[in-house]
Amino acid sequence: MTIPSSLPARPRRRFLAAGVTVVLAAGALVALVPTGAASAASYPTWDDVQAAKHSQAAQASKVSEIEDLIGQLESESSAKRKAAAAAGTAYQTAQTNYDRKALEQRKLQSQADAAETTADASEAQAGQLAAQLGRASSDSVTTDLLTEPSGSGDLLYELGAMSKLTEQADGIYSEASQDRGTAQSLADKSKVAEQALGDLADEAQTKMRAAQGAADQAQAAVAAQTANQDRLEAQLALLTSRTKTTQAGYEKGVRAEKARQARLAAARAAAAAEAAKALPPAATGGVPAAGGPPAGGAAAASGWVRPAAGFQSSPYGLRVDPYTHVYTLHAGVDLAPACYSPIYAAASGTVTFAGNGGGYGNEVILDNGGGISTAYGHVVDGGIMVSAGQHVTAGQQIAQVGSTGWSTGCHLHFETRVNGAAVDPVPFMAARGISV
Repeated sequence: MTIPSSLPARPRRRFLAAGVTVVLAAGALVALVPTGAASAASYPTWDDVQAAKHSQAAQASKVSEIEDLIGQLESESSAKRKAAAAAGTAYQTAQTNYDRKALEQRKLQSQADAAETTADASEAQAGQLAAQLGRASSDSVTTDLLTEPSGSGDLLYELGAMSKLTEQADGIYSEASQDRGTAQSLADKSKVAEQALGDLADEAQTKMRAAQGAADQAQAAVAAQTANQDRLEAQLALLTSRTKTTQAGYEKGVRAEKARQARLAAARAAAAAEAAKALPPAATGGVPAAGGPPAGGAAAASGWVRPAAGFQSSPYGLRVDPYTHVYTLHAGVDLAPACYSPIYAAASGTVTFAGNGGGYGNEVILDNGGGISTAYGHVVDGGIMVSAGQHVTAGQQIAQVGSTGWSTGCHLHFETRVNGAAVDPVPFMAARGISV
């Protein structure tokens, strides 16, 4: 499990015991992070604090040292979280720009293909007319004039008919030429747009890698703060008050907090299990049961899985964003199960991103192979259950539904990408036997 880079400014409570750091945010279990001897060696021990009690000067010095350490932990953690949020926003902006341009390019290409079909039909019609004119050429008129000189009326009729055919041919040839020019112009525009997409795709990938690096640094800073701040604050209390704070008392508090966390985790699991009772069985392959909500996590014959339960609350396409109120591309579909509902990997793959995705909120992206990737946005704080580089299998729970980022309520923003560009998940998943 990884710590998302969009944690609150300071976790509500932090405890360190038995070499394991436990982070709580808004009453929910966020992460378990091993702590090493290196961090302990960098901070005062309980023996150091007890020794400082015997000298007023030493005590004052130790108080100042601990206060500085706490301030450094808070400052670095806050700065890293802000940097991760900024990097996530930069990545999201680049990805959205690429997706919008990719959609425009696909529309241009579709128009170019339609114009090509029209041009082919026009040229075929012109060719058929040319063959007809060839069969009714001026040679036949000359033959009629020599063999039937008295049929002047018929001759004039034939000359008039040929003139009309010639005019018609000129019009058809002109139209065919225009259609071909239109097709070529659209094809050229599509080609230029396609070439520009390469740079946009590279920029989006670069920004995503930077966002992942910032998320990792934020995770490390939060882990350092989590691993040491409560102990430092307990030591500070021992120095500045007459209470009999001891290491044993501190560790007793740790054990009590771990027990409270376990109860919270059990309550959340029970709530999720209760919600799951309303879902169709896994054998439905993610297809909605009669009168019931669509299932999540059920594999189809293709091996693909519906990424979450809940009905679709917003489709793919251009829209006025309900959060920003800006007309823009909604690059995926929104599925709206309950908060904290499980999010499943739609297909097996490798995690390429797990962190702050700017407007996407806490986000997970999977490389599913063959140029296909899937993205899962607005994950609840503390709800990312995988880390970058990890391999996951189809149907494996990777996160929990939340409302982080540009979101107005709990839902999963689900994207399907082909060669990095977002495509409509509805037909994409339907081709794999999954209804979203």
